[in-house]
Amino acid sequence: MEVILKEDVIKLGHRGDVVKVADGYGRNYLLPGKLAIEATAANKAVIDQMKASAVRKSAKEKVEAEQLSTQLDALELVFERKVGEHDHLFGSVTSGDIAHALEAKGFTIDRRKISLEDPLKTIGEYHVPVKLHRDVTSHVKVTVKGDQPETEAVAAAE
Repeated sequence: MEVILKEDVIKLGHRGDVVKVADGYGRNYLLPGKLAIEATAANKAVIDQMKASAVRKSAKEKVEAEQLSTQLDALELVFERKVGEHDHLFGSVTSGDIAHALEAKGFTIDRRKISLEDPLKTIGEYHVPVKLHRDVTSHVKVTVKGDQPETEAVAAAE
């Protein structure tokens, strides 16, 4: 089955591309999810309009993403967590936690755009990549601190 993508689909193609997919994948996922339309003769005539619109929309999104990227690069998030031995956290800092902290600072970013391979489980300073656009990736500085003041932590270690 040939379909025309209305949105970017990971590992399949970009908006406006004509791709060949399995019948079930097209009928059960792409078409009901409004991610694609069937590639009929009438719809193929609409492709040029969609591509021009997609280029304009992508350019606008990229400019907005670059502006947001400059704001995020200057941002620092600080998390306090309970700490055990060897600076190992009870719990962790996840992409959801980072998304909530960004939202509290006035940035609405989906947690799926935060490219955190594994949750942060130790104290330290991290630079977490945030994929704002296909071509724009920003890095947010995340600092994870223990919940004990340093003087108590030193006394507890002795």
